[in-house]
Amino acid sequence: MWHNDGVTHDSHSESNAFPPSLDADAPENAAFDDDGGTKRRGGKGWGKGGNKGGGQAAGKSGGREQSRERPPPKPLNAAALEQMALRYVERFATTRGRLTDYLMRKIRERGWDGGADATLAEPGELAQQMADLGYVDDRAFAEQRAAAMQRRGLGARRVAGAFREAGIDESDADSVAPAIADRAVESALAYARRKRIGPYGAGEGDRKLLEKQLAGMLRAGHRFDLARKIVAAPPSDAPESMDFD
Repeated sequence: MWHNDGVTHDSHSESNAFPPSLDADAPENAAFDDDGGTKRRGGKGWGKGGNKGGGQAAGKSGGREQSRERPPPKPLNAAALEQMALRYVERFATTRGRLTDYLMRKIRERGWDGGADATLAEPGELAQQMADLGYVDDRAFAEQRAAAMQRRGLGARRVAGAFREAGIDESDADSVAPAIADRAVESALAYARRKRIGPYGAGEGDRKLLEKQLAGMLRAGHRFDLARKIVAAPPSDAPESMDFD
């Protein structure tokens, strides 16, 4: 169910067990058309017939538009919220934090109608139930998101920012930190190759250009010492990761 999406929240690039994480509202929750369901057809409502002809045309058009208006969505209850959570985790790679935020937003948008004696659902508890059932796996999400970002040439600081945005807790982030550190040089070289920096460059650049390249590597999340080594490296046909450890 979970597909590799790169980096939806989001974006929110994950395994084949889950679909790509792109937090999007379900179309069935839209209450109206883009214009509220009241847009008139055509631009010529009045003709030679004056009010009579124009009024008939406007009346018919208005009736057709009103008949297509969508009724407002019903307030959610516990069963509907659970079904919404299941559909979401079937379609998107996500985390407990993202799923909780999504469900809370839906309750705010649609309201809650769990019955006279029912209490408001706790989206966080429902998200945890999805995790207990194996439908949500924050650690697997973190591992796959980090690997995908580093393949694109992004460094550890950018990966950490993505974790915070996705609601990955500290323990899950710490569990994948060693793998992120092991790929640090590889991801930095991937960025340099894409931007033609250092060993992948032409070897001609003034101080201003080198400073610009260094700033770009820092914005991509790489360590200062590693970025400086790569920027200062001469052109090479086959740069080795060990040269920058």
